[in-house]
Amino acid sequence: MRGKMRAAVVVEPRRLEIREVDIPQVGPGEVLIKVKACGICGTDFSIYTGKYSREYLPLIPGHEFSGEIVEVGEGVRHLQVGDRVTADINMSCGICFYCSRGQKLMCPEFRQLGIHIHGAFAEYVKAPASQVHKLPPNLSFEVGAFVEPTSCAIHAAKAMQVALGSTVAVIGDGTLGILHTQIAKYQGAAPVILVGKHRERMEKAKALGVDYLVDITREDPLQKVKELTEGRGADFVIESVGAPETYELAIAMTRPGGRIAAFGITEAEATIQVKPFDFVLGERSMVGSCAGVGNDWPDAIKLLEYGRIDPRPLFSLRVPLEELEAALLLGKENRALLKIFVSPEITKREELG
Repeated sequence: MRGKMRAAVVVEPRRLEIREVDIPQVGPGEVLIKVKACGICGTDFSIYTGKYSREYLPLIPGHEFSGEIVEVGEGVRHLQVGDRVTADINMSCGICFYCSRGQKLMCPEFRQLGIHIHGAFAEYVKAPASQVHKLPPNLSFEVGAFVEPTSCAIHAAKAMQVALGSTVAVIGDGTLGILHTQIAKYQGAAPVILVGKHRERMEKAKALGVDYLVDITREDPLQKVKELTEGRGADFVIESVGAPETYELAIAMTRPGGRIAAFGITEAEATIQVKPFDFVLGERSMVGSCAGVGNDWPDAIKLLEYGRIDPRPLFSLRVPLEELEAALLLGKENRALLKIFVSPEITKREELG
């Protein structure tokens, strides 16, 4: 397809422009997708401010997306024009030491669509056909765009290996933090505890089945979690904020023999204080998890298709492409808002949920 399209380009930190750019040209093994919905992620704000992926600017961000195929490249057999799809954004070489062991996130050539290469805050985006997943007919384009964050939470859940009846505490009341609590609940965790500080978000989590809320603005979170676990601490703790102080809290909150999932992304230079003595004698463990890959994507689609996870109560707004910058700022200013989507096809802001 030839021609121009509208796209949101982060030209330099805190400078975002809506530009007319060339529609991506599809090569062999690729497809062109007309973007229907693209969720705003905390990573997008970090790209906008220059905290993350600064070396890749100017860049069209946007990696939580869904849409409709409008063109298929040579050699593509399993997809066709008109298919409703989303795409795994994680790309690797496929042949290195890590790729051969199913650890593509460690690949030296690893890159992500919308983070290292142009993404979906645009009218069209291209993707390798091998990375594209069809959406079930009962999923809206907004839910389809939520497959990516769901796959990330699933990847963390698999790494955690939560046992039935285990206590899970999640630190962070953002969209992903609440999603972690939903998955923990369906893994059979009991109780599930959410530690946060935004009342509206925490009440939303409560309505979705969280057993206990711990408001760090009103009570000592470490003491409260220990009260809820007979003084031991949680069996599993997920850090979903990305701050040194909350990582230190997560470690302190984990019982001897327990496990911490490091999920929130800090600044690259951030450090934390850890006592090896406590890890060794307490036999605690920590596992890192940053993105959903491989089977995490079809697993996410299945859980969404059959309603095991229903993210729709977390959906707040849908905005036009031209309001992306305002929406990035609004998401930081109004903490009652959760997931905001961008749609190139609409002309005015719409409330969801």
